[in-house]
Amino acid sequence: MSFKMITLAAATVAATATAASADNYFAFGETLENSSTLELGTVRAAADGVVEIRTFNGGVPGALLGTEEVMAGANSDVRVNIGHRHNLDVVAQLVIDGQVVASKDYDLE
Repeated sequence: MSFKMITLAAATVAATATAASADNYFAFGETLENSSTLELGTVRAAADGVVEIRTFNGGVPGALLGTEEVMAGANSDVRVNIGHRHNLDVVAQLVIDGQVVASKDYDLE
């Protein structure tokens, strides 16, 4: 295999990985209002899945606080009930087929 073919194959793999990860994301900022229902804004999912809200301490996801199902595509105004206000930072994780495909940590104010 020539150097040119290897370079082209590597570029194709990199572009595919970037495109796949771009299909799954949280569009909202880094701070959420601290309430019993967190408003995440738009969540984009490549397939049907679940948004999980977990405690986030020291860069490590912890206890599950709440979940909300999302459909493939752009889901606007995603809200997740976490039961009551928390004094902890949280992380939102988009889970599709049992795999975390996107995550975003938030500060609660």
